[in-house]
Order: sequence, then structure tokens, then C-alpha cells
Amino acid sequence: MFKKILVPTDASEYSRRAFATALEMARTFGAEVILLHVSYTPQAYWGYTISYGLTISQEDLYKNGEAALEATVTGFDLSGLKVSQKLEAGHPATVTIDQIEQEQVDLVVMGSHGYGPIVGSVLGSVSQRVLQRAEVPVMIVK
Repeated sequence: MFKKILVPTDASEYSRRAFATALEMARTFGAEVILLHVSYTPQAYWGYTISYGLTISQEDLYKNGEAALEATVTGFDLSGLKVSQKLEAGHPATVTIDQIEQEQVDLVVMGSHGYGPIVGSVLGSVSQRVLQRAEVPVMIVK
């Protein structure tokens, strides 16, 4: 039924729950899981971001993204599964929608909300945007 499952992550507990759900589904359907972290930075393509007087290099963004991917997979048994990890820069919702098409994804599994600017909302803004714009099924995990 599902051949490729995309799991956007920000390393939050909600993202880890979504990843666990995707792994369970992958075992059931023999699907591939693509774990995606998007470093949110409109200026990422220029190599730096200025935020509140701090300069963050592209290298630091990459290291933080790698740490987020590692934090998401830590503690999970991935044996017998095909799990790939992708690190991108840009707006998380836009990049996620782009990856659905590029990777020919059949299903998106994502957390209900994460570490976005409005913590505690019922459904995170990235989740809402992906849910509204995706042309494939989207499973939101609480």
C-alpha cells in the first residue's frame, strides 16, 4: 500500500512519536522511511543567518540538523528497515511539500506540533500547511 513514508522531524517528542509510527507502518507494508530535517532559515542559501544579533554559519546549521536527525533515531531499532536521512534548508512546510514530489512519497507522517514559534498550539503551523497542501495522505501523530 505505502512504498515511501516521509517523516519531517525537528527532534521534538512529537516528531519522535511520528517516527515510531512510521517505523511500525514501514514494517507492516515493507516501506522505505525518509527522515527529513529542515533547518528553518530564509537566509540559509547565503550561508548565514542574523537573528537577534547572532550569526549562525551554514556549517552550524548543518551540525544542528545532523544533531536533530540523530536525536530522532536514537533508541529505535532500525534493523531490517530501509531508513534514509535528509537534511535541507528553507521553510519546513515548503521543503516538505517539495520532498513529497521529488521522492515520490506515498504518505507523510508528522507530529502534531513541534518547536515552532507558537508552542502549545493545537496543531503546529508546519503541520497545518503540509496537511492543507499535500497531495498524498498525511497522518498527524499526537
